[in-house]
Formats: sequence, C-alpha cells, structure tokens
Amino acid sequence: MSPVKKTVIIVEDEPDTAEMFAEMMNISGYTVFKSYGGTAALNLITNHKPDAVVLDVMMPDLSGLEVLRFIRRDPRLEHIPVILVSAKSMPNDIKDGIDAGASMYLTKPVSYNDLKSAVDQVLGGSR
Repeated sequence: MSPVKKTVIIVEDEPDTAEMFAEMMNISGYTVFKSYGGTAALNLITNHKPDAVVLDVMMPDLSGLEVLRFIRRDPRLEHIPVILVSAKSMPNDIKDGIDAGASMYLTKPVSYNDLKSAVDQVLGGSR
C-alpha cells in the first residue's frame, strides 16, 4: 500500500504561474488543488484542509496577507503551513508576511528547487 500523498493548495491569480507551481508540486509527488483568487481560496482551504498552502501575496480580490490572517485565526486551519510567494522583495514586505504568520516567504521568480525545498521543509522532511 502506497503512502497517502500530501495535499498542497496553490493560490495564484496568474493562471500560467499557478499552472507552473502546480506542475512543480505534481512532479514532487504532491496532490495539488489550484485557486486563482483569495476569496475562492478561502473556500478551497476550508473544505480541503491541505497539508500546505503556497500563497501569492498580490491578488485583485483579497490579498494573500488577508487570506493568511484568515487561516491563522481559524482554529481548524491555523496549523497549516503557508508559504508566501511574491514579487515584493523588500525587507519590510518579507517582515509583513512573516508577522502575518507565514511559515516561509519566497520571492518571484521561484525555481523548482526553491519551491520543492520550501514545501518539503514546512512539511517536516524531504521527499
């Protein structure tokens, strides 16, 4: 019997980037769900309770920081590791993400190795 695959939700408003991140996680052996906006992500995360979330910061409807704060306030979700991904790379931006409860903060562009390593790390081991 093979082990149950861990689930990662990708939240990214740019479909090409979301698809690329999803493919990176699929290749790494994860089950992946995608959301193209913050509001839809809240429903997906609440319903699926994934093992980890890869979350874009800048989205048109609800920012990644708002989604992250929602996750951290919900007792059913607060334990889920969240990796913020953003083009915003100033120290203040990174600090805001970490202060909001991010497990890790990656700046775009994100390589396959960086994303895989970050997800493996927040899930407590390598694959």
